[in-house]
Amino acid sequence: MKKVNIGGVPEHFNLSWYLTLKNGEYKDKDINLRWHDYYGGTGAMTKALRSGEIDMAVILTEGIVKDIIEGNPSKIVQTFVETPLIWGIHVAADSKFETVKDIKGTRAAISRYGSGSHLMAYVNAKNNDWNLEKDLNFEVIKNLDGAIKGLTEGKADYFLWEKFTTKPIVDNGVFKRIDNCPSPWPCFVIAVRQDFIDNNSEELKIILDIINNTTSKFKSIPNIDKTIADRYEQELKDVQQWLSLTEWSQSVMDEKTLKIVQDQLYDLKIIPKKVDYSKLIHKT
Repeated sequence: MKKVNIGGVPEHFNLSWYLTLKNGEYKDKDINLRWHDYYGGTGAMTKALRSGEIDMAVILTEGIVKDIIEGNPSKIVQTFVETPLIWGIHVAADSKFETVKDIKGTRAAISRYGSGSHLMAYVNAKNNDWNLEKDLNFEVIKNLDGAIKGLTEGKADYFLWEKFTTKPIVDNGVFKRIDNCPSPWPCFVIAVRQDFIDNNSEELKIILDIINNTTSKFKSIPNIDKTIADRYEQELKDVQQWLSLTEWSQSVMDEKTLKIVQDQLYDLKIIPKKVDYSKLIHKT
C-alpha cells in the first residue's frame, strides 16, 4: 500500500478529505493517505512541502505561487476551491479601531512570513491605497490562538483570517470584525511535490478522482450543513451562508487566472518575477 502524506488547514473547506478518508476510499485503491493538520497555515505547509514532510497540500493560491517562484519543488495540479476566500479584518473587541482607515500604519498579526495572513495584508493595503513600505508592519503570531493572544494583549493591532472560521470568536466578544477583504482569485489549490508527481502519477490521479467525486456533490450530501456546524462549532445559519458562497473545483487553473494572480503579486512586490504557466502548473 502506497503511503501518501497530505497537509491542510483544519477548517470546513477540507471536510471532504475527512469524509473520503473516513469512508476508506483511498485504502480501497491501495493508497494509505495520511492527513496532517497545519494550524500555522500556508507558511507551515510550504515549509513541509520543501522538506518532504508532506507530498501534497491543500493550500492558498497566493502562498504556493510565491513559494514555487522562490524555489519550492512543487506544482499546482488543480484548483480546489474556485471562489475567493473572504478574509475578515479583525481587531481586539475592546480596540479603539473601528474602520480599516484606523489601522493604517499599525501592526498586522501574521501566522508567518509568506502565509496568507501576511500576503493578504498587502492586498488590503493596496485596496486602500496605502504605502506598501511605510504603512505595513508585521508581528508573527504563529496561528489563530496566537492571534487571539496577540490582539488581546496588544502585541499586534489587526489580523486577517477567514471570516467564517473566526465568526465564533467575534460572536464570543474576543475579536471585532471591522471589514472584509476577499482574495482576488480562487482561494485554494492542490499542490504536489515534483518528485511525487514524477514517481506516482497513477496514485495522484486516483487521489484527485476520489476527492473530486466528493466535492462535485458536496453540497447535496444529506445534512452537510449540520455536520459542518457540529464539527467546526459554528452556527447553522453561518454555515448555510458559507455554503451558498463557496464553489469547489475539479479542474486545473487556467492560464488567464494564473496570470491575474502573478500580476497582482508582482505589483505588490510579493514576487520578484513572473514565470511561465508550465513552471507553476502540472496537468495530470
